[in-house]
Amino acid sequence: MGGLNDFFRIGEKLVSMEKVSRILNQILSLRSQGLSQQEVADRVGVDRSFVSRLESLGAVRRGARLAVVGFPVKNKKEIVSLLEKLGVDFSLIMTNEERWRFVEEKSGIELFNEVMQLTARIRTYDVVILIGSRQRINWGAAFLDKEVVGIDLGETPLTEDKYVDPEELRELILAVQ
Repeated sequence: MGGLNDFFRIGEKLVSMEKVSRILNQILSLRSQGLSQQEVADRVGVDRSFVSRLESLGAVRRGARLAVVGFPVKNKKEIVSLLEKLGVDFSLIMTNEERWRFVEEKSGIELFNEVMQLTARIRTYDVVILIGSRQRINWGAAFLDKEVVGIDLGETPLTEDKYVDPEELRELILAVQ
């Protein structure tokens, strides 16, 4: 943290993403401890309506049709097995080697067409869990224009397979289903 990407200049203001993130975490933590929206707002110094809107903005629908897409996943077999056991509607999980093979074995137009077909299919789901780098999660959320929940595996570029905590993923899926 602490890089130039952690700040946004908005007119005369310099906004710190670290500070915003810290305050949002504090608000959500206090709410999850049972404090009312008004109590949290008073404690943090924001309007109660901000706390309400924050909760609405971050709410993930339950009972939604779910897709899970992730790479590069070290424990792919374990994750795929978990997704099957939980009845996830669609999944695409790849190791680093598989994702590079996916890219390298196709011509440019074949790759473009396949990515577009996958994107169109994934867009039919209500909620998409993206497992990957922060940058890929942000791009996916913008591109899919869907309710996207990310499991951050680190900074781009990810050059090796990363372990995905199956319990964290299981809890996330159960919260959505």
